[in-house]
Amino acid sequence: MTAIAAPRSAAATTADRRLLIAVFAALGVVMAVWGARMPAVQAASALGPGQLALILLAAAAGMVVGLRLGSRLAHTYGPSRLLVVPAVIFGAALALLGQCTNWPSLIAAALVFGLAHGLLDVGANSAAVNVQRAAGRSIMAGLHASYSIGALAGAAVTALTTWLPHRTMFALVGTLAAAAALAVAPAIRKASHLDDSAASTPPTEHDNPSTSGRPRTAIWLLGALAAACLLGEGAAADWSAVHLRGLGSAESTAAAAYAAYSAAMAAGRLFGDRLIGRFGAATVVRTGAVTAALGLAVGVSSGTAAAALLGWVALGLGLSTAVPCLITAAGAGGPHAVGTVAAVGYLGLLLGPAAIGALASVTSLSVALLLPAVLAAFVAALAHRTLESR
Repeated sequence: MTAIAAPRSAAATTADRRLLIAVFAALGVVMAVWGARMPAVQAASALGPGQLALILLAAAAGMVVGLRLGSRLAHTYGPSRLLVVPAVIFGAALALLGQCTNWPSLIAAALVFGLAHGLLDVGANSAAVNVQRAAGRSIMAGLHASYSIGALAGAAVTALTTWLPHRTMFALVGTLAAAAALAVAPAIRKASHLDDSAASTPPTEHDNPSTSGRPRTAIWLLGALAAACLLGEGAAADWSAVHLRGLGSAESTAAAAYAAYSAAMAAGRLFGDRLIGRFGAATVVRTGAVTAALGLAVGVSSGTAAAALLGWVALGLGLSTAVPCLITAAGAGGPHAVGTVAAVGYLGLLLGPAAIGALASVTSLSVALLLPAVLAAFVAALAHRTLESR
């Protein structure tokens, strides 16, 4: 874990932390609503699977560009500058996605949506690193827990409002997100610790912000570990229900698999900061990753739906603190390092499900789902090398 400075102004850091909790939770809500109503988007525009895949690819491409651009903007101007305007654009883009009725307009709106998501992601995580440093204790896992809880809340609300046209739902949620960002803008401008002193000077040719404070190889290793963790998340999102259904479980049980995974991850993050403060990031991440690897491996090898469900729960709980700790470690290199680790990590989330599908086509789904378990073991093996106290 990166070095954490002595505590400063407890009231100010608490206020800043609450602002970031709201930002992370809003991110989770918006992404859950977008993902959960995807079938309605597809049906409304009569999209084929290939066309829908290209819309999702456009959002992913926009996000990668946003992560890279955001890391430079955050380094130059400070992360707080990325917490209002990108959030407004993010909400507006969701509302716009609901109004698009043809494929080209959906692709254009998805690009903007992804770009704003990337900018906001870098701003939130870079600001969180600064606030954590000011607080003098680990708070990153709790902030990521607010994202998980926001996503669960968004998914629950969406499930209860399927009768509402997706255009109306997107407009309501997008407008509320944009309005909330504007409402907290004065508080963000007055926040004490969202930015650090190094963020006020633009980088020079002699100052490579992507490696400042950490070797380039260390940054890429952190990114690789983040990709390994997020591949597991992508596997849970896209394959857990299919996996349980293939084992003969009821459709309702299969559908609950990802919810159980997400709830376990949220619970792990809620208690993660306390564990990190007591045992250190490296020990917590390594123990969790071992739990994830063994739990999923046993679960998918058992051949029973009950054991498989417990395996997905073990994966969510075990990996819950890994990405927050990896982002914290990247924070020593500044916003560029945070953006790099996030961008590489999201490649695992985006490409992992496809890799599992390809592997399953030549073996079996149970064998292919051992891949996240193997990668969790990889995270466990390298946790102390990358996350030892500094």
